[in-house]
Amino acid sequence: MDALVVAGGVPGPDDPLYPLTQGRPKALLGLEGRPMVQWVLDALEGAQRVEHVVLVGPGPEDGLHLGAASAFVPDQGAMIANVRAGLQAVRQLNPAATHILLASGDIPSITPEMVDWRVQTVEASDADIDYAVVDRQVMDEVFPGSRRSFTHVKDAEVCGGDLNGLRVTVAAEDGLWNALYAARKNALKQAALVGFDVLFLGAIRQLSLEDAEQRVGRHLGLKTHITRCPYAEVGMDVDKPHQFEMVRQHLRARSEV
Repeated sequence: MDALVVAGGVPGPDDPLYPLTQGRPKALLGLEGRPMVQWVLDALEGAQRVEHVVLVGPGPEDGLHLGAASAFVPDQGAMIANVRAGLQAVRQLNPAATHILLASGDIPSITPEMVDWRVQTVEASDADIDYAVVDRQVMDEVFPGSRRSFTHVKDAEVCGGDLNGLRVTVAAEDGLWNALYAARKNALKQAALVGFDVLFLGAIRQLSLEDAEQRVGRHLGLKTHITRCPYAEVGMDVDKPHQFEMVRQHLRARSEV
């Protein structure tokens, strides 16, 4: 499977990470001798089940490197444009691609073994969208006090993961991306996409993950799958200074083992 890493964007003065980035791309934050996104790229490049890697955002001029069979794509200035440009690059590298593994550039603690596990689950589900979630207990065991945003459902308390599977034909459609992007910070628009019943039942904790999977798929008109990920690192993105410090300590401790 091919992987697409979206790592564009520069935190503004009102972003919690601005004191660390100071007008530079978030993806280039230094972590234990490497830019943050390079940790992600190295994990993907080291995975047995990943063939090509496409990075959208910074490039070799920023000291980043990829394998010969992969590609850099400049930041297009917006999330949807970045995904679409990255997808085009993936299809040029591999016209036969059926699914892609979509990763963010701010999950530097993932490993090749975690990536291989995730690719295997995406292939097994054969869904249009395979979304990863991490249980709070899993997150707290590895990153206690992470302060991630957790959602309560009937059978779990989970946060979202940042290694997700997409069918190429679905990812190429404008309608889905535009709708999801417009809904990203608006609860009512999100409800229109997934159904008010999903939000209501979730609020009173009567919605299981299996119910959510089925109902969201029905409302979107897609085959969706929710994968409970046993790796906290897949859900530990770096959005705030304390998360940056937690990940830095985690990487340092790993290198000392």
